[in-house]
Amino acid sequence: MSEVLDDGLPESPPDTPSSRLPGFHRRGVDERWRELARRGHVSPEELRVLRGWEASSFDVVNQMIENAVGVFSLPLGLGLNLTVNGRDHLVPMAVEEPSVVAAVSFAAKVVRQAGGFTAEADDSTMIAQVQLTRYGSAEVARARVLAAREPLLALANSFHPSLQRRGGGARDVQVRILPAPEGPQGEPLFIVHLLVDTQEAMGANLINTMAEGVAPFIEQLTGGRVFVRILSNLADQRLARASCRIPLDALADFDLPGEAIAEGILQASRFAEADPYRAATHNKGVMNGIDAVAIATGQDWRAIEAGAHAYACRMGRYGPLSRWTLEQGHLVGRIELPLALGLVGGPIRIHPGAQLGLKLLRVSSVRELAMVFASVGLAQNFAAVRALGSVGIQKGHMALHARCVAVTAGARGQDVEKVARLLVERGSVKVDTAREILASFPELAAP
Repeated sequence: MSEVLDDGLPESPPDTPSSRLPGFHRRGVDERWRELARRGHVSPEELRVLRGWEASSFDVVNQMIENAVGVFSLPLGLGLNLTVNGRDHLVPMAVEEPSVVAAVSFAAKVVRQAGGFTAEADDSTMIAQVQLTRYGSAEVARARVLAAREPLLALANSFHPSLQRRGGGARDVQVRILPAPEGPQGEPLFIVHLLVDTQEAMGANLINTMAEGVAPFIEQLTGGRVFVRILSNLADQRLARASCRIPLDALADFDLPGEAIAEGILQASRFAEADPYRAATHNKGVMNGIDAVAIATGQDWRAIEAGAHAYACRMGRYGPLSRWTLEQGHLVGRIELPLALGLVGGPIRIHPGAQLGLKLLRVSSVRELAMVFASVGLAQNFAAVRALGSVGIQKGHMALHARCVAVTAGARGQDVEKVARLLVERGSVKVDTAREILASFPELAAP
């Protein structure tokens, strides 16, 4: 799959940062670093971050986590060729699975030839939840809370006045009354929602502060008792959407015509819509890409995962986050999911790797960041369903997985590619087979 990256596609104009780095995967690591520096993507100081943190940086680690003992690293790669709304983005991806970066780069190249991804994102509206109990009449309590909308919002905003000065802050109050989970004999759940525009922050800490801050006032208004007050990770007021349109002839591959590839993708999409067992794996493919970018840019990937899978259940059953259709001779892919992201706050302030990841992405706002994430998820999904609906997922993974197998068996340096190639040719990508290859060619064995 990675061999398709060097295809002679024109790059962006010299003064425009490009996601096209032809032949990048074939270069040595020192040459890759020089290329990033030459194009202005990173500075000499930031190159040191890519090479690894120095011992002195442990002070940063100690600030980020309790009982720190070290740093656990993941490989950091670059997804290439991504164009979203006419802008190019290099995509930093921290992930241990070799096929993820190659799949995004390949899919983005195909979509790039067709005009790139189109994306949009909602404002950064998050939900603070306050659970009220022992409130008496639900309708009376609801009326009292809603009648106090303005003082409630003013109180919430008083805990983060700087957010309001930047144009954000608490925007609305909602009340939800839910059936008791234990049945009619139980007290219905009374939930107050604060809708808060968090601007460029993901907003977990400020949302929690507001929820805790307004709880005593809600108790005073209703005579009830508040227990739980916290943000919701189902950020369905903060959705991002991406789409792409690919002409059928651009899909031709594996000695198959584009129409056959499209049919396989459509059937894979139908399968995911009909069956939650398939939808779970379909969405895992989407999140392969999104999680990798989230980790590389210091986002709360656990919150993103929770929100995405909860949103996949919004119709009462688990379904796919992305869908593929055939429209006027084009394969059309669409994705929509909640993305609570941030450009400020959290580990982004102090983690040099997260800061570098965001610099590489070159986004100007958290909404643009969400558009890139959604596009990456759709690209990852396209690469997966394209393989599933044609030659099978293993063929696309085999060459990349073979490298890991070769290293595990003892191959090193340039010998890794040689052993990997022989593994693929034999159709047996296994450690035992790699060891047999190394034993039959002593010059390949590691010293």
